[in-house]
Amino acid sequence: MKNAPFFFILLAVSPVFLFAQQPIKGTVQDAETGAGIPAVTIAIPGTGKQTITDDAGAFELSSSGVKAGTKIIALCVGYQKDSFLIENMTKPVRFSLRPLQTQINEVVVSGTMKAVSRMQSPVPVEVYTPRFFRKNPTPSLFAAMENVNGVRPQLNCSVCNTGDIHINGMEGPYTMVLIDGMPIVSGLSTVYGLNGIPNTLIDRVEIVKGPASTLYGSEAVGGLINVITKNPATAPALSVDVNGTSYGELNADAGVRGRVGKASVLLSGNYFHFQQRLDRNADNFTDMTLQKRFTLFNKWQLDRTDRSQTSLALRYIWENRFGGELQWKPEFRGGDSIYGEQISTRRFEMLGSHSILAPEKIKFAWSYTVHDQASAYGTTIFDARQHIAFGQTTWDKKIGTLHDALFGVALRYTWYDDNTPITTRPNQPGQTAPAITWLPGIFVQDQIDFSQKHTLLTGMRYDYNSVHGHIFTPRINYQWKPNTNHTMRFTIGNGYRVANVFSEDHAALTGAREVVIAEALRPERSWNTNLNYTGQFVPQKSKVAFVGLDATLFYTRFSNRIVADYLSDPQKVIFDNLNGFGISRGFSLNSDANFTNGLKMMAGITVLDVYTQEPNLTGNTVKTPQLHASPFSGTFSISFPLYRNLLSIDYTGNVYGPMPLPVVPNDFRPANSPWFSIQNIQATWNIRKGLECYGGAKNLLNFVPKDPILRPFDPFDKQANDPAGNPNGYTFDPSYNYAPIQGIRFFIGLRYTSWK
Repeated sequence: MKNAPFFFILLAVSPVFLFAQQPIKGTVQDAETGAGIPAVTIAIPGTGKQTITDDAGAFELSSSGVKAGTKIIALCVGYQKDSFLIENMTKPVRFSLRPLQTQINEVVVSGTMKAVSRMQSPVPVEVYTPRFFRKNPTPSLFAAMENVNGVRPQLNCSVCNTGDIHINGMEGPYTMVLIDGMPIVSGLSTVYGLNGIPNTLIDRVEIVKGPASTLYGSEAVGGLINVITKNPATAPALSVDVNGTSYGELNADAGVRGRVGKASVLLSGNYFHFQQRLDRNADNFTDMTLQKRFTLFNKWQLDRTDRSQTSLALRYIWENRFGGELQWKPEFRGGDSIYGEQISTRRFEMLGSHSILAPEKIKFAWSYTVHDQASAYGTTIFDARQHIAFGQTTWDKKIGTLHDALFGVALRYTWYDDNTPITTRPNQPGQTAPAITWLPGIFVQDQIDFSQKHTLLTGMRYDYNSVHGHIFTPRINYQWKPNTNHTMRFTIGNGYRVANVFSEDHAALTGAREVVIAEALRPERSWNTNLNYTGQFVPQKSKVAFVGLDATLFYTRFSNRIVADYLSDPQKVIFDNLNGFGISRGFSLNSDANFTNGLKMMAGITVLDVYTQEPNLTGNTVKTPQLHASPFSGTFSISFPLYRNLLSIDYTGNVYGPMPLPVVPNDFRPANSPWFSIQNIQATWNIRKGLECYGGAKNLLNFVPKDPILRPFDPFDKQANDPAGNPNGYTFDPSYNYAPIQGIRFFIGLRYTSWK
C-alpha cells in the first residue's frame, strides 16, 4: 500500500482531468433567421486551436489546456465577428451572428428580369433589405425612402401631405414602382398607393436609376423601384411590429406564415392611425394630415413536383385622410366656409405568376388593379376610378455558349374615368367618356458573355399605344469585371412616358389655381447614359472587415417633356410639352463599411444639375432649374452594437442643399430652401431571441420649414382682390413645401419575430 497516497491523489484529480478532456461543443446560428451557419471558423486566439462548423452550424473543439474565462471567437464571411467567454465547459457555446449589412452580393432581378448577384448584373441595381429600414422605423415604404441616397420622398402638398418619390431629382411620375415585378403602383395610385405597402411584407427593395423602358415600358423613364415581397415558404412564422410616437401616431404591422394543403401562405396586415389636429406653426392648418389606413396582403405559393411554380397575391388598401383648417368638420366638405382637403381611397390588387422551370424557362405573370378615389380639395371635387390589367410572358433561353436571351410579350389595358374636363363628354353635362388605352408590346434582350471579364447586354422593345402610336426603346449595357471584387458598367438607353396630369400631379387639384392644358400632350422621351463602378474591399489584418463603394456618373436628356408651370400665372397651373429639352445630370457615391467590432457605417452623396431649356417669346434661350431638386444631398447611417449585441444604437439622417421652390411674383419667401438636415437616433434592446424593444427620437435638430402655405387665413381668396390688405395680389397656395412639418418627436416600439 506504499502507493496508496498516489492512488488517492490520482482518484481525487481524475474528475478534473476527465472534464478537461471533454471537447468544447456549440452551435452557430443566424441572428435573424435562426438557421445554422455552415463553414464558420471557431478559434481560441493565441492557442492555434480552431475548427469549422458543419452543415447544421454545429462544432466541436479540443479543450486541452483551456481554462475557464478563455475567449472563443466565431468568424464567417458576410457576418459580424462574435466572441464568447467560456465559464462552464460542460455547457454548449451558442453563437448568434448578425449578417454584415452589405449590398454587394445581394441577388437582384430588376435589371435583367433574371436572378443574378448584384456584382454580376450588367445593369447597376441598388438593394435595400428590411435591416436597412429598421434603422429608422417608418409607417410606410414612402417614408422609408428618405435615407436612400439619390431617392427622395417629396411632399407635394402642405395640406393633405401627399407626395411621390423622386430619383436623381426627377419628379415622381418618372419613377415606376413595381411589386414583385408587376407595374401596379402607377397612374392614379402614384400619389396614394405608396403609403399602403407594409414594411413587414418586404423582402428587399431594388432600385434602378435611369430609364428601364426596354423591359418595363412606359413610366420607367427616370428609374424604377421594385418591391420584392417575402416568399411564403421562407418568411417568418410570425412577425409583429408595433410602434407609436409622441405626436400620437400609431403603426402596427403583423405577418403570419402557414400552409394550406401543398401551398405556402403569407398573410400580412398594417394599420396606421393618427387623429390629432396639431398646429405647431400657428397657421390654423393641420401640420400633418389626420389619417386612418388599413392594408391587408395575402400571398400564396405552390411549388409543384414537375419543377413549376405558381403564386397568387392579393392586396387591399383602405385609407381616409384629412388636412386643412383646424375647425373643419365633414359637413364643410366641398364648401367655401372652412377649408379642408379630404380624400377617401379604396384600392384592390391581384397579381400572380406561373413559372415552368424545365425543360424551358417560361413565366407568365399578370396583375389587375382597381383604384377608387373620392376627394375634395376645398371647393374642388375630384372623383376618379381606374382599372389596370397587365399580362406578360417571358422566355429565358440559353443560345449556345455565349448568348443568354430573354424574349417577352406584354399587354397593358388602362381604363380611367374622373369628373374633370378630361373625360367629360362635350355638350353632355354629367356624362363622361372614360379614357381607354391599350398598350401591347414585345421585347428581346440578349446577354453575351464574351469571357468572365466582358459582358454585353443589348435589348430593344416595341410598344403600340392606342392613343400615341408606335414607340421604340433600345438600350445597351457593357460590363467589365477585372476581378471578382470590382466591376465597371456603361449604359445607354431610351425611355418614354405617357402622362395623365390629373392622376399624377396632385398640386393641380389643390388650392385655388385653375388647371390649363395648353395642347394635346405628346409622350415624353428620354435618352440616358451612365458610367458605374462597384467595388468591394476586404482588408487583411485590419479592424475593417469590409468596405463597399458604388459610384455613378449619369446624364439624361428629355424631349417632349411635360412641365407644370406654376410661375407664369400665380392663379394657374399650365401643362404643356416643353419647346426645348430637359437635362438631368450628376454624380452619386454610396459607401458602406463594416468593422470587426460590429460598427457599421453607410454614407452617400448625390450632386445634381436638373433643368429645362427652351426659347422664350423673344427667341432667347431660358434655363429653368427643376423645382424641388436639390443640387446636393447626402445620407448617412451609423450603427454600433453594445453588450454582446444585446443593445444597438442606430444614428441615421440626411442633408439637403438649397432647392428651387414654387414662388409667386413679389413673394416674401425665399426662392430656394435653406440647407437642412433631418437626423434620427434609435436604441434597440434584444430582450431575447426574436423579441426587440426599440425607441428613440426623430428630427433631432427640430427642423420645420417656414411659411409652407401662402395666405392660410384666406384659403378661398375671398379677400385676394383687396388692394389695401393684399397689395401684392397673393392667392392661397400650399405648394411651397420641401420637408415634413413635424418637429422633434419621440417613438417607442416592440418587434417580435419567430421562425418556428
